[in-house]
Amino acid sequence: MIKEKSYYLSIFGVDEALLAMLVNEALSRGGQYADLFFENTSYGNLVLRDGAVTTGGSHVDFGVGIRVLEGEKTGYAYSESTARADMIACARAASAIAESAQAVVDNATRAAFCGTPNPSADRYPVKEEWSSRGMDAFLPFLRDVDAEIRRRDARVEKLTAVLSFQETDVLMYNSLGELKWETRPMGNVNVSVVFRQGSRIENNSVSRSWRCGAEMLGPSLVKELADAAVKNLDARFQAGRPKGGRMSVVMGAGSSGILLHEAMGHAFEADFNRKGISIFADKMGQRICSDDITIVDDGTLKGNRGALNFDDEGVPGQRTVMVDRGVLSSYLHDRISAAHYGVAPTGNGRRESFRYAPIPRMRATYMESGKANPADIIADVKQGIYVDEFANGQVKIGEGDFTFYVKAGFLIEDGRLTMPVKDINIIGNGPEALRDIVAVGNDLEIDPLTWVCGKEQSVPVSCGIPTVMVKSLTVGGE
Repeated sequence: MIKEKSYYLSIFGVDEALLAMLVNEALSRGGQYADLFFENTSYGNLVLRDGAVTTGGSHVDFGVGIRVLEGEKTGYAYSESTARADMIACARAASAIAESAQAVVDNATRAAFCGTPNPSADRYPVKEEWSSRGMDAFLPFLRDVDAEIRRRDARVEKLTAVLSFQETDVLMYNSLGELKWETRPMGNVNVSVVFRQGSRIENNSVSRSWRCGAEMLGPSLVKELADAAVKNLDARFQAGRPKGGRMSVVMGAGSSGILLHEAMGHAFEADFNRKGISIFADKMGQRICSDDITIVDDGTLKGNRGALNFDDEGVPGQRTVMVDRGVLSSYLHDRISAAHYGVAPTGNGRRESFRYAPIPRMRATYMESGKANPADIIADVKQGIYVDEFANGQVKIGEGDFTFYVKAGFLIEDGRLTMPVKDINIIGNGPEALRDIVAVGNDLEIDPLTWVCGKEQSVPVSCGIPTVMVKSLTVGGE
């Protein structure tokens, strides 16, 4: 959502002359570049637990962060007040980093992105602002979700439905004279259900998230959440642990993209490569996997949780191809890493809030569709595992080693899905798993769950993948 510039200047109590003065103050002791990041976020949440409202409320987060760059050094300070004196003190604190630093020519950071925000190209238009409704107006939606899931399955023992939303006004200005502004919406629904069948208990959690307004709430979303909550529930109660070992793993389309994000995507972030941490640090331009594989990080998907009109450095959101038909073609850059590599930023400079300096972060990361029929991929597996949903995982960025917990899946025997499985781990190495992908389905799904990436600071992201088969991974079972 993009409002008039005057709205944002008024919210933060500044004018363009004051913005220029603050940048000059930040550079008063030296430094090559300085920027200001103003944020005003209104949050709301409502919790319905077994039909009763247990929590509800709202709050506001407000402030400004000021950054100074001097070579490889970053000076950063923030203030929860935008009073003139407080911002000047903040700018002076950030400027201290440059006082004794040696000047460095930094042409890439100085590449300006001119122009003003364009409402007609907005990637998250809003039909109904969250702030236009009172909190009690959202309660019928949560009650409908509760009722529909209980109607679908009598085994529901406990059910918690949570609605959370936010509207973030952002104003950015930097020493290149760039001025950007917008309002970023986000709506999230999370549902957790405990099912009981005799002495057995199964838990399931489902969620949906988009950058949009309150128009997302309605009967179609109620149905979608209920469908997901009871999906394969009988199989979950029957699931067991298969015999472990090395075997083929077929990852289902959609939420399996979290493994792509964690085990591979982080290794493409430019700060890890600039510091020599990533295993891909010396692989630019080289073939790293099959030419059937193209991996993208995309900020242009309209309404997507990872969508950005521009990143938290004012760089336009864009679609970045990291792996192009098997060849490593780009890292994910903020202004600092782009200056280091002598390339243009890719719009991946992101931050949790005004209290944090931006760093390279993913947006919506996915593998493009291939040519294989998903049913044929499964039919080609003699012995293996089909993963329907991953849950928590651990990854070592440098080495690429990962362990992921399988929330739901099936054993594959002679090309057929047989025994439901759960409580198993998939263990492997990201770059090796990428090289060992031998089939890519034609069914890419971008997952709409409430994914959050926690690399030093938390930001909303999205992920996706088509059905793929990895030739061999370690499955931790019986």
